[in-house]
Amino acid sequence: MTEHTMTQTGEIRVPRRILSSLLASVSAGVVPRAGAPYIAIGRSDEIAAMLSDLETVNEGGGSMRFLIGRYGSGKSFLMQLIRGYALERDFLTADADLSPERRLYGTGGSGLATYRELMKNLASKSSPDGGALPRIAARWITDLQNRILQKGISLEDPHFSTLLEQAVMDTLRELEFLVGGFDFARVLIAYYRAYMQGEDGKKSACLRWLRGEYANKTEARRDIGFSVSTIIDDENWYDFLKLWAGLAKAMGYRGLIVFIDECVNLYKIPHRVSRENNYEKILSMFNDTLQGRAPGLALVLGGTPQFLEDTRRGLFGYEALRSRLCDSRFAVEGAKNLIGPVIRLRRLSDDELFALITRVTKLYAQYYENSPTVTQEQMAAFLNVCLDRAGTNSMITPREMLRDYMTVLNILMQNPSLTFDEVLGRTVTLEPEEKEEAKPTPPEARKYSLDEIEF
Repeated sequence: MTEHTMTQTGEIRVPRRILSSLLASVSAGVVPRAGAPYIAIGRSDEIAAMLSDLETVNEGGGSMRFLIGRYGSGKSFLMQLIRGYALERDFLTADADLSPERRLYGTGGSGLATYRELMKNLASKSSPDGGALPRIAARWITDLQNRILQKGISLEDPHFSTLLEQAVMDTLRELEFLVGGFDFARVLIAYYRAYMQGEDGKKSACLRWLRGEYANKTEARRDIGFSVSTIIDDENWYDFLKLWAGLAKAMGYRGLIVFIDECVNLYKIPHRVSRENNYEKILSMFNDTLQGRAPGLALVLGGTPQFLEDTRRGLFGYEALRSRLCDSRFAVEGAKNLIGPVIRLRRLSDDELFALITRVTKLYAQYYENSPTVTQEQMAAFLNVCLDRAGTNSMITPREMLRDYMTVLNILMQNPSLTFDEVLGRTVTLEPEEKEEAKPTPPEARKYSLDEIEF
């Protein structure tokens, strides 16, 4: 959630705990987990498209999007921004970064590791930082109790507990017919009973099962107190993700939004069969969400152009996905099309980059009250240097630019004897993060002039 106050001049004052984390993240070139809206510049069309997906999920549908862009172009930032919007609108969210140890499909626990990471980061409006599973369950039981109380039945009534348990059963009945739903419902009922009776050990065991932390059914049966026919593993974890989406709707939330970043790690899998098994899982997710078999679930996957377009190792190398995700032959280069499943992140305009620098300068001044004064002319000069050093306008990314700009501000603050021009000449070493052949600057390229800035 966005927290701020307004000064008498109308300036937004950001809480120091959020501002500290935000500036530290920007300086390190990583995506801030808190405070992203304060530096959100541009991307209005992309945000509108993603928010329309939230409405689809709220109405009981499903959605899947691929955010495609170069390293540092803003994929992860946009995910965190949409995650914040989803939480404010009372959706549940879960997010995870893929890695060599976390995949969508794999043996040895690599698929299950992704599910566990998603459950660890499960968040709600009241628990935006993750670990929301116990609070979600507690809210659900409390809501059911309040519904019974509103009917005029008091807590002391001998029928209250019977009606409450019946309400729990009614909520879970529809889930029993889905894959894995019977055990899922039984464990939730066991959690409810342990919650009402104050049995902390059994509550913990049920949560462990729901998070996929049991290695075998024998261990689960010993702790939970009854036999389960399945446990969450590499093969079935996505089925349980769909169960969570259904449960979110049944509990009164608007749906479940799942963010899976760093999908380029699938592109890097060296073994063809293993790589294609992961792409087969993506195909299954895509078909489920768009064919109505995953109501209340939205999936957002982030990756690089190579992950999508490489015809040998990328998604386009898997024909079933290429035919679904490739551009139409009627697509016009440079024209927007944000209705399809693939959103390609454009380069921020010069005006947007300048506005981003200006915003960061104001936030920096808020946090360090004695921070150096930087004029608009100096900010424009910094942007000109960045555009020149990048070699071509298409190669500059917000991450690279902000990381270097924060370096300039930090040096100016700690070395009052240095001027902005002196620091600018010594510190800006912007280089493309991807090894791309630098193209010559076109003849029509020109310096960025302060007089042309649009506010």
